[in-house]
This record gives sequence, C-alpha cells and structure tokens, in this order.
Amino acid sequence: MGMAAPPACTPGLISGPTLPPQPVVFRCYCAPKPSSSSSTSRRPRHRRVLVVAAASARASPAAARGLDADDFRHPLDKQNTLMLRAIPGLNDMGKALLGPISEQVMVLQNIGSSVLVSPNQLPELHQLLVEAAEILNTEAPDLYIRQNPVPNAYTLAINGKKPFIVVHTSLVELLTRKELQAVLAHELGHLKCDHGVWLTFANILTMGAYTVPGFGMVAGFMEEQLYRWLRAAELTCDRAALLVVQDPKVVISVLMKLAGGSSSLADQLNVDAFLEQARSYDKAASNPVGWYIRNAQTRELSHPLPVMRAREVDEWSRSQEYRTLMQKLIQLGLNKV
Repeated sequence: MGMAAPPACTPGLISGPTLPPQPVVFRCYCAPKPSSSSSTSRRPRHRRVLVVAAASARASPAAARGLDADDFRHPLDKQNTLMLRAIPGLNDMGKALLGPISEQVMVLQNIGSSVLVSPNQLPELHQLLVEAAEILNTEAPDLYIRQNPVPNAYTLAINGKKPFIVVHTSLVELLTRKELQAVLAHELGHLKCDHGVWLTFANILTMGAYTVPGFGMVAGFMEEQLYRWLRAAELTCDRAALLVVQDPKVVISVLMKLAGGSSSLADQLNVDAFLEQARSYDKAASNPVGWYIRNAQTRELSHPLPVMRAREVDEWSRSQEYRTLMQKLIQLGLNKV
C-alpha cells in the first residue's frame, strides 16, 4: 500500500539487478502518489501499486464451508469483473504477452534476494500469515521479506507455481503486528478472489503495451475500464483484511500510515481524525465542481484514495453483511473479538 521500478511502487533502491516486467503481480499497499491528468500524449503509466473465542457446538452447513470469495467481494468488483469477462480473448492475450522466461526471472529474483518466512524463520510473521489464510479459507502462499526503503507489499501468482507474497522491510518497520496481518490478509484477498487474470492484463498496460505493434489501440480502449476494476478490487481486499483482524481501526490505521505516517509519528496518529478527514473530503467533492475534480484525480489511479478506502472500511464494518460474516466466523471458531 509507492511507483516506477517494479515490483516496488515508488522510485527507490532495490537490491540486486533491475527486475524485468512482472507476471501476475498484485501490487496492493503502497504510498499514494498524485495522478497527473494534464498530459495529452499516450505513454505507459506506472501503477502505484499501491493484512478466538469459543465456537458454538454445532455450526450450520453454510458456516462449515468457510468463507467464500463472493461473501465479501465488493459490488463494484463484481460489476467490473463481469464487464471484463465479457471481453473475448483477454486472458489469452495476457498469456501471450507474458512468457515463462519473465516469470522464472521474477521467481529467482525474489528467492535470491529476500528472506523466506517459515516456522523456523521469522516464525511470528509465519503465524500471522497462517492465521489469516485460515480465516479466509484459503491456502497460505510463501512469504518473503525483502530489503527495500519503500513501504510496499505485493503478491505474485505464477502459472502452475505456488504464489508468494513479498513484504518490504520498511513496511514491517512502519506497522504493528496486527496492522501487518491486515496487509497479509489484503494480499490473500487477491488470491482468494482470483484476481490474477485481470491484474495480468493491467500489468501489461503499465509495462508499455502501447509500444507493442497492433496493441496500442486496444490498450487505449481498455485502460480506463481496467483501472476502474483495479480500484474496485482493492476495496474487496480491504474487506478481506477487516475479516481477518476484525477491527476496522487496524485496517484504517494501515491506510493512514501509508498516506502520511512514519515510525516516529506512529504514536501520535489518530484514526478517528483520519475518518473525519475522509468525511470532509466527501463533503468537498459533493458539489459538481468537486465531483469533477475527484474523478479527474482518481481515474488514472490503480488504487482508490486512502481516505476513500478508509471510509469504505468504516461503513462496511457497520453493515449487516459484515455482522453476518462475523457470525459465520464465530460458528467456525475464528473470531478474535
């Protein structure tokens, strides 16, 4: 939850050689960067990309099945996914433009320059991942910790291989353990919801698809729709984070810290004040001029603005839908509150 050098989201030093174009990369938590809508020429854009109490004795059949992706998928995610699925050949096009060599380079690059988390290596982080995967009813991928000054986390899903999550050391230093679990749960949300097909295609756009002969026109046509879907997918995965940590203030605190936090300021940050800031943003954007400016700000972003994400998490935490899912987790013995 930063912007030019993949897989990091903001310019920064990355140990080892420059990474090649990535395969299915779920860039999720990164520091926000203002969008620029003034350019009139088409050029490749860089994504900012940019986680138990006692159960009842008898669980219902629905609860026994565990959480399903559609239980918490955001309505905008559902709507935009259906629109993308209606486009013929999109999946095949993505596979054709991302070959196995670039996938293998990415795998070796991360394995060779990161620390693999396991029960014997950083066991506390491993337990956070395993617990999050259990709550979301999904398999835990591998987790790597990578030295990088840019706070970021992302997931790679390689065709035919086990997916893995990479978390930068600067993000580990910035967050509490509960906040870090929210980040891991967010990444797991992408895997749980099978976002890989569309994220692959979105990565193609960000890697310079306009330079591929015959593809520039298609890329221009698809761009706005894909970015709209990317923003919706992030809202879904914020919900996954909330279901795991089961405290909206934890998820909102992650967003707040990535918007303007640091280790030295962490004890002074106020989640309630950040939510009030979100409400003031909504109020400022409620008139026609504000509505236009807000859309101009967000139309080229891969992530919703942090204040908008915070508001969405807060509102969903008060919904009947969330309460119903929490009851399901209680029946499964997976509630923390």
